[in-house]
Amino acid sequence: MAAIVVIGAQWGDEGKGKIIDYLAADADFVVRFHGGNNAGHTIINSKGKFSLHLIPSGIFNPRTKNIISNGLVLDLRVLIKEIEEVEKAGIKVAGRLFISPRAHLIMPYHRLLDALYEEAKGKGKTGTTGRGIGPAYADKVSYNGIRLGELMNPKLFTEKLKAQLLLKNKILKALGSSPLKQHLIEKDFAEYRKKVQPYILETFETLNNAIDKNKNIVFEGAQGVFLDNDWGTYPYVTASSILSGGLTHNAGIAPQKIKNVLGVAKAYTTRVGQGPFPTEQSNGIGDQLREVGKEFGATTGRPRRCGWLDLELLRFAAKINGFTGLAITKLDVLDNFSEIKVAAYYEYKGKKVSYESLETMDLGKIKPVYKKFNGWKSSTKGLSKLGQLPKEAKQYLNFIEKQIDVPIKYISTGGGRSETIKV
Repeated sequence: MAAIVVIGAQWGDEGKGKIIDYLAADADFVVRFHGGNNAGHTIINSKGKFSLHLIPSGIFNPRTKNIISNGLVLDLRVLIKEIEEVEKAGIKVAGRLFISPRAHLIMPYHRLLDALYEEAKGKGKTGTTGRGIGPAYADKVSYNGIRLGELMNPKLFTEKLKAQLLLKNKILKALGSSPLKQHLIEKDFAEYRKKVQPYILETFETLNNAIDKNKNIVFEGAQGVFLDNDWGTYPYVTASSILSGGLTHNAGIAPQKIKNVLGVAKAYTTRVGQGPFPTEQSNGIGDQLREVGKEFGATTGRPRRCGWLDLELLRFAAKINGFTGLAITKLDVLDNFSEIKVAAYYEYKGKKVSYESLETMDLGKIKPVYKKFNGWKSSTKGLSKLGQLPKEAKQYLNFIEKQIDVPIKYISTGGGRSETIKV
């Protein structure tokens, strides 16, 4: 396996957590390299069902070391709660979880501002998770952020927090909220400091030495390509870079050191929140996909919008990330459909168009041109060998593979680790 980057190829929620958990069985390291607790990866194993938002999905493999890199923004309340929940399940975290001191902190004012900004936008709201992710990244790039390493220096933390509250309290007041009190924030963060200090480690040397020694490393992407801040459906995106190329600045890895990029896509498409969705089915088909696929956000609990697989999006995701393989998840959700459709390409004003040629608002006006397939009307749930799949399911998968020009390497037929076909 060596080093492999796992990227969501749609709008997130593709089942990356399950695939990463599967790959982690052979991993020396699993690394989260961007985003925050706006991402939720669901893991099902012998210990139970877990929704991880910050801890890497390799935490359940006893020999795997887990790294939270500099590219993340951290809500320490959430991180500490996750550590406690995982330890309660009998999983050792000490000596196996390492956090970069360069990671930025989500502060209480970030969460407040996230909600207030959304409220102020009215009908034009973006549909954020309200976790403070965007405001934290905004502070990072505008030189107003506070890093985890700075929390470890109480005097420096006090000085930086004082400067930020002089700014943030004015904004909070202007938006109709009450100002925050520094001594209360410092009291909470003093407790956080004690609990996270044992996990802090500059991860640059650790990761680069591991790559040079050809260790098995899984870089765990969060969200999906079309939530990328530059290449997604802006402004209905997240604040960080989702792409495989973001690994260089988000984890300190030179691009030429990564040879394997695995794209993860559902056998259909989902989206949470606002923004265009060309293949959305606001009808009984969408309802069936949501019900059978249990399409509700692991982070927010919001119902996901559902629709047919969009190959134009998948084709773009493969090109920009350099996918060397695909993992198709939730194939079993399609088991009871008599007819299955796939958007083969887009038409706009009577002409064939590509995703990258369109502005976000135009994407809501295109016409997806569908290819129809007969459903297989039999259960694929839990299958673990390619030969067990119905011929109609194989035809469906072969069409995806040929259209994207990337080999399918994994097919997920259920939530459990064993419910996976390795091609």
